[in-house]
Amino acid sequence: MLLALTRDRSGRIWRLADACGACAAATSRTAAVPDTLLAPRRPAASAPAAPRHFHDESRRVREMLTYLASALGCITSPAARLLALQCALRAGTDGCARLPAGLLRSMRMHRRAEVWQELVADGWLDLPVTRAAFMHVRLLDEAILDQAPGRSARRRAAHWALQPSPLPIPPAAASAERLTALVLASHADASGTSADLAVVARLCGHSRQQMGELLDRLVARRILAAWHHQPDTDDVHWKPGPRRPLPLRPASSPAP
Repeated sequence: MLLALTRDRSGRIWRLADACGACAAATSRTAAVPDTLLAPRRPAASAPAAPRHFHDESRRVREMLTYLASALGCITSPAARLLALQCALRAGTDGCARLPAGLLRSMRMHRRAEVWQELVADGWLDLPVTRAAFMHVRLLDEAILDQAPGRSARRRAAHWALQPSPLPIPPAAASAERLTALVLASHADASGTSADLAVVARLCGHSRQQMGELLDRLVARRILAAWHHQPDTDDVHWKPGPRRPLPLRPASSPAP
């Protein structure tokens, strides 16, 4: 049984109820409440301690993805979910966010009007105002206005979501692959790399059957080295792929 959070279309009424994983996944605008993060398990003594900012940023992204799973429609595409994540993390107290054109190009979403239209159809934001250097959007979700912590910490999380460690995403990856890798990276910590398969599928906006194909695609792209599903616990375990070396810079010419 899971603790499920259901949101109505206006965003003003929220309901908490116990539900099975299948019911929570089938109910529109519903997300499973994750386990508390106030007292995380201590990592094993042999495991290297990850930097604190890594945990803060990955946790912040995971919490926002969990929220968006209930705030957005169940048929919202992975591209629109990735765009909504950047808008939510970069929004100010007035509910407005500015997305530079360079950022949208790096996400391969520059001038993709159909992705914005999905979020408009969900009643989540107004049509953006196109300018030369950035896109200016106004979010209609009142819950975004009460975010904590401050904007600078959320912007760091938004930047981390573009290249989530330890699963760097190649530029040619499709939006579904990017979102799947981001969800997995947001669940990785010093205690291991595993998560509940139903939770991963819910945050990705896919069915459980589609997740196997997506994970195989991540292995083919060498984002993952391997993965397997443990039926008795319904957990999915994965191993990050090999680290990609940074491109070498040409040696500078000696001074005359």
